[in-house]
Amino acid sequence: MANTAAAGAVGRSGEDCLEAILVLAETGPVVRVKGLAQRLGVSRPSVVAAIAGLERKGLVRHERYGGVELTGQGRRLAGEMRRRHRLLQEFLQQQLGVSAATAAEDACRMEHVLSPETIRQLVGFVRRTGRVRRVVRRAARATGGRKTTT
Repeated sequence: MANTAAAGAVGRSGEDCLEAILVLAETGPVVRVKGLAQRLGVSRPSVVAAIAGLERKGLVRHERYGGVELTGQGRRLAGEMRRRHRLLQEFLQQQLGVSAATAAEDACRMEHVLSPETIRQLVGFVRRTGRVRRVVRRAARATGGRKTTT
């Protein structure tokens, strides 16, 4: 899923920024640096620096003092990160009984380090156990529907 060349090139903070842009774009008309800084819990200069790096990689468009928007490639990568996060969070909650708050925090950390192979195996495991169906369908689409083996 993530761990594509683009994902590896942007790093964890870049991936978090892309995912935050995606979420904010779905909930409001314009994504601004201030809103991103608040959502990510970082300073505005940190967000500006992250956006500049993402813009150089062709993942976002941003005009100074204007809104931030994802490019097609940025939207795909942000969607992958969100699917990974949801899969992991729901797995932790439903399969392992982790509290919602802890599952959200852990999923945020885990989504950046798990390989596509591990995610595919996790999807396969969840399919076999019959839980977290909605998330599994999304994750399977993101991995091209490849079957997993154990």
